[in-house]
Amino acid sequence: MVKSLVWRILDLVIAAVFIYAGVLKVLYPVQFAHDIDHYKILPWTIGVGLAFYLPWLEILSGLALIFRLFYRGALSILTALVVVFLVATIAAKVRGLDITCGCFGHPSQNWSFPAHLALDLAILAALAALCYCSVARARSNASPTLTS
Repeated sequence: MVKSLVWRILDLVIAAVFIYAGVLKVLYPVQFAHDIDHYKILPWTIGVGLAFYLPWLEILSGLALIFRLFYRGALSILTALVVVFLVATIAAKVRGLDITCGCFGHPSQNWSFPAHLALDLAILAALAALCYCSVARARSNASPTLTS
């Protein structure tokens, strides 16, 4: 009982983080498009498209975690988003680009790279733990089939 409550709280915290970040990006899509462009990985037109699409994906995936609809799909999407973001951020830093991710609006632009990296790795670890728990729960709920 306590164990499942801890996992549920982690679900809600992760969902809240992504919903909050998504809402901030939805409010300022042009700023988010510029934040994407700072990575110098994608053409401007693709970055603009992502700036309008990705925040809604984050919000809907966060809501899916809260309401337990398409739960494993939402976990997979959010995990993929964090991994892609981490790779892009590290690649940008290696290339010497001075970027701000725009993850949590303008306040996050004052964070240092190690602080962002630590937060992103913590979110990734939480998502990995939730994925593992989800798979373990699915295996324990599956009834073995007996053949005679």
